[in-house]
Amino acid sequence: MFMQKFFCGGRLIFGPDARSLLVTLLLIIGPVVLFCVFVARHLRHEFPSYDIGYAILVLAVLFNIYVLILLFLTSSRDPGIVPRNSHPPEEEFRYDSSVDIGGRQTPSLQFPRTKEIMVNGLPVRVKYCDTCMLYRPPRCSHCSICNNCVERFDHHCPWVGQCIGLRNYRFFFLFVSSATILCIYVFSFSAFYIKVLMNHYDGTVWKAMKESPASVILMAYCFISLWFVGGLTGFHLYLIGTNQTTYENFRYRADNRMNVYNRGCLNNFLEVFCTKVSPSRNNFRALVQEEVQRPTIQVISRDPEPDLSGDRRPKVEDDLDIGEDLLKISQRRNIEEIVDEDIRSRGSNGPPHNTSEVDSAMGSDRAPTIRSEARHSSWGRSENWEIASEVLANNAPESRSTVASEARQ
Repeated sequence: MFMQKFFCGGRLIFGPDARSLLVTLLLIIGPVVLFCVFVARHLRHEFPSYDIGYAILVLAVLFNIYVLILLFLTSSRDPGIVPRNSHPPEEEFRYDSSVDIGGRQTPSLQFPRTKEIMVNGLPVRVKYCDTCMLYRPPRCSHCSICNNCVERFDHHCPWVGQCIGLRNYRFFFLFVSSATILCIYVFSFSAFYIKVLMNHYDGTVWKAMKESPASVILMAYCFISLWFVGGLTGFHLYLIGTNQTTYENFRYRADNRMNVYNRGCLNNFLEVFCTKVSPSRNNFRALVQEEVQRPTIQVISRDPEPDLSGDRRPKVEDDLDIGEDLLKISQRRNIEEIVDEDIRSRGSNGPPHNTSEVDSAMGSDRAPTIRSEARHSSWGRSENWEIASEVLANNAPESRSTVASEARQ
């Protein structure tokens, strides 16, 4: 999932924090406009040749446009995003059988977290990216802000709202160095205008500063900015000369690792400024195609599945049927208990009785008088079935006489 912002049908790609560009534009354009209106305009006639005076004004405008173009090229292009995979690499699958608590072996899919590749005849370890599902190329890292793996990742610059990588590092360095030169330019001519005012009014520096407070503000602004853009320019000159990235310098500084990418100072500069910019790996203007889903492995469950083909009866009808079955069972059990108790108490001597009554009572489907409680079934209540005492009283003599007659026979 791309977090970048696309414009002009995918021709321009900005980072997720592209709004910070508005602040950067204001910090660049504002001082230059102030310089042209309050400083450069008054220097047009301060030189013997008027062309020099106008050249100061025109050069400030053109150089400002050049800096803005470099800023645009840095922030509006693909920094070197590596296309992520929709599936893990199959050639790196490793199946390992582990034993669980039940003693069964279950195969689990595992990936080697790192692997080694050869760069300039030396082994380099690359890591697997879980988000992009790929092994990162050498000098590639995953940006947490853009949520993408970027080739030759240097850093994520919030001032340009974009990652700095393989495809825009050259423009980033030119932008920073040009902004440094622009600061020096504005600072120098603002100080020169203060000198001109001192000569015109035959006064001190304080009087000249009161005549042009804009020059004082521009000098202070450029002095502070030089500590940032100037220091950044010097730091990246060192990185280019040693063929390092900002990420590598800060992360591997204490490891004392040998830099396998260093090919000498001159070749390192030629690599950054004189090589052709590699084409983007992504076609952001292409139509999105649906992925062909892979067949999934069917897992067979050991538990038998319930038969859902039959008709489902409502819950109430099921409860009523169960209640009737329980009634019949309770009738037969009570009668059998009475018969057994009578046999144990009296033995085999007793008056004869008719056995048909017992058989009819046990085989009949008609239910005697029953006292039922909680007749209405529901999800949260169960039914209680009890045989009334009157039924037991009526059935007891018949059962005893029947047992006695059978014993005599």
